[in-house]
Amino acid sequence: MDTTTPVRRVSFSQLGRWDVKFYANSIKSVYPLVPLKNLVIEHNEKEQLYNFPEESYKILGVNNTQGIFHAYDSLGKDINQSYKRVSAGDFAYNPYRINVGSIGWVPLEHDGAYISPAYVVFSVNQKEILPEIFWLILKSSFFNESLRAATAGSVRMNLTFPLLESLQIPIPPISIQKKILENWHTATRKLTKINLDLNKLPKELERYILGQLGLKTKEITQQPKVITTNWTKLTKWSQRATHLLNQVSQITMGNYPVVIGRDCISEVKHGCSGSPSNKPTKLKVLKLSAVTSGVFLEEETKYITDKLQYRVSFDLKVGDILICRTNGTLAYVGRPALIQKDYKDIIFPDKLMRIRCKKNILPEYLEYILSTSIIRPQIEANARTAVGNYAIGNEDIFNIDFPLPPIHMQLKLVEKIKEVKDMVAEMKENSKTILDDAEKVIEKIILEGYPSTNPINNLVISEEATS
Repeated sequence: MDTTTPVRRVSFSQLGRWDVKFYANSIKSVYPLVPLKNLVIEHNEKEQLYNFPEESYKILGVNNTQGIFHAYDSLGKDINQSYKRVSAGDFAYNPYRINVGSIGWVPLEHDGAYISPAYVVFSVNQKEILPEIFWLILKSSFFNESLRAATAGSVRMNLTFPLLESLQIPIPPISIQKKILENWHTATRKLTKINLDLNKLPKELERYILGQLGLKTKEITQQPKVITTNWTKLTKWSQRATHLLNQVSQITMGNYPVVIGRDCISEVKHGCSGSPSNKPTKLKVLKLSAVTSGVFLEEETKYITDKLQYRVSFDLKVGDILICRTNGTLAYVGRPALIQKDYKDIIFPDKLMRIRCKKNILPEYLEYILSTSIIRPQIEANARTAVGNYAIGNEDIFNIDFPLPPIHMQLKLVEKIKEVKDMVAEMKENSKTILDDAEKVIEKIILEGYPSTNPINNLVISEEATS
């Protein structure tokens, strides 16, 4: 049943725009609604980093999972536009993606870094609202509904700073804000415990897998300004590559023969270079974000012109491995993601490569080994740089060295890999549930008031999630 009110009265003094949906989605709270124009200060100052060509700059990005993150470092000569400098406590958002949570709060570790001018950067009046409370409100579902109503344009959402200023949010007294944060931090401390356990599992798994292969893990050290090496170990005229290759464990000392990629990989193929379609079609092409996390995300797609040639040449089948061949972040280059089923209406783009295996190697084993500390240095050493991007080619994959145990041993290792991956997935799901529940409680407090009992402290984390 439709419960929306067909008519709503708005006083003339509040009529700031001729937009029905804007007023229909206003927030209702026991606390006063305050216009954001009274709380936020835009920072639009830009610096011409290209005037300092040999200076290295930390460049930040914003997404809907990490918020603010360190995207890459770049020399001034590789930056062709003015960038915004951010300070700790600033907020930054993508005006076209804030509706999916693409907003972040700059932590102290990124103070003084730079961000693309495409992002909106601002700070808040901390006498009125605590930055962390403001961040929680911006991430809330009730604010998301409000900003959707405020967005200009019917084709693509665009939350400009003036539109942001036109929004209102409920502001509890500072004393209540502090209580909310106390309880929120209690919940996040529990999540920190889970995340610490999550961070241990991949390292423990690699120690086990490499141990079964007769090898040891090796921590990759930071590249020094000056390195020395034996002439016999100098395979590339590159300080970075030489340093990385010297980090690789002696894989020939393990229990199984060492092969090159060509011995067990039948194909390494670049993806489709066709342009995306502005109109919906029956064929979709993956975005880079579909694989850069190391897990295949089938929903990360966009439309492309539907051609039979594309479908035949760039199809995706179960057992295929996709890797990113070029990216501004070296850690993403060569990161593998396994395809778990056939996709008849999805193809892969030119910036990805598709690997297909021969019968002497399991795709699951190859996917895992490509991410280990004995293979990553080889991939990163072979990555070439141009205009701020790193790139690898087909031959770099065909020439990688790695141990190849017999199929029965691969099956044993893959079984262990799956066991740990399932465990990680379950812990992440538990963590997400706890976080979602905590956010819902905070939203309820901000809209309906602070209860006499503390609902956040009543959140229960299972023994399985914390053990």
